[in-house]
Amino acid sequence: MGDVGGMAQRHGREEVAGRDSKELNLDLLYLTKGNRTPTGLAGYRPSGGTGREAGSAWERRGGLSGESGGKREERHERASLTASGRMLRKRRRKALLRRRLAVSVLLALGSLALPVLWNRFRETADMGGGQIRNVAGSAAESFTGRGQVQGIDAASYAKRPDWTQDFLTVNEYSRPGEPLYEVKNIFVHYTANPKTSAVQNRSYFEQLKDTGQASASAHFIIGYEGEILQCLPLDEIGYAVATRNEDSISIECCYLAQDGSFTRETYDALVRLLGWLLEAYRLEPQDILRHYDCGGKKCPVYYVENEAAWARLKQHVQEYLRTDL
Repeated sequence: MGDVGGMAQRHGREEVAGRDSKELNLDLLYLTKGNRTPTGLAGYRPSGGTGREAGSAWERRGGLSGESGGKREERHERASLTASGRMLRKRRRKALLRRRLAVSVLLALGSLALPVLWNRFRETADMGGGQIRNVAGSAAESFTGRGQVQGIDAASYAKRPDWTQDFLTVNEYSRPGEPLYEVKNIFVHYTANPKTSAVQNRSYFEQLKDTGQASASAHFIIGYEGEILQCLPLDEIGYAVATRNEDSISIECCYLAQDGSFTRETYDALVRLLGWLLEAYRLEPQDILRHYDCGGKKCPVYYVENEAAWARLKQHVQEYLRTDL
C-alpha cells in the first residue's frame, strides 16, 4: 500500500507539472503574437504562491523581458519626446527654408524694381521742356551734381527747346556710356539718307548694337518736320566725329532735297538747338563746326558746297541768341 500511495502521489505531481508546462507554452505563444498580458502565466506558480501573486510578480518583472512597468513607461515617454523633438526640428527647418525663400524673392523683386524706380526718379527730376518718351541707361541721364541735369546747370537746362528723349541702349557700337567731361564744339551733320525720318535714323543707331556694322551715333537728330529727338545724354560721348568725340556734341539733320539742303522746319529747329547749346556751354557761333571741318568729310554736303549758306546759318544763330535767350 505504501508503494501504491507513493506512486499515486508521484503521478499527481507529474500531472500537475505537465499541466503547468502546457500553460507556460500557451502563454509564451500568446506573448509572441503581440499580447501584453500573459494570461496563462498569471496562474503559473514556479516558486509557489497563488496564481494572482505569481501573475503580479510576472507583471512587476515586465514579463519575459525582465523590464519593470515603470521603466517601460519611462522608455515609451522618452521615445515619444524624441519623436516630438524630431517633428519640431523638422517644422523649424521648413519655416527657415520658407523665410529664406521669401527673402530671396524679395531681393529678386527689388533688383527688378530698382531700375524702374530710378528711371521714374530721373523722369521726375528732368525739369520742364521736352517730352519724355523713354529714359534708359546710366545715372548720367539725370542729375550729375548739385543743381545739374546731364552735366548742365539746371536753370539753363530748363530753357532748352522741346525735344523727345529716346536714349539708345548702352552698347559698344553706338552708345559706349563713357562720360563727356567738356564740350568745346558743336558739330552739324546730315544723315546722308534723303527722306528718312528722325525715328528711322535713331533706329539705325540702335540696331548697331546687334549688327555691329559700324560705330555711329549722335546726341540729337532733327527730323524734316522740325522734331528733335535726343539719342544720347549730354554728358556722354557719341560716335560722330572720330577725333573729337571726347569734347563735342553732334547733331544729325534729316532732309528731303537731293542737294542736301534742309527744310525750313529742320533749319529753324537747328537754329534753336544750336543757340541753346551755345548758351548752356558758354560757347560762341564760331564754335559751331561742320563734320567737314574736322576730317574733310562732305557733311553736311549742302553746307560744304555752299559756304555762304553756312555763314548765314551761324549768323542766324547769333541773332537768335540776342533776341530769344
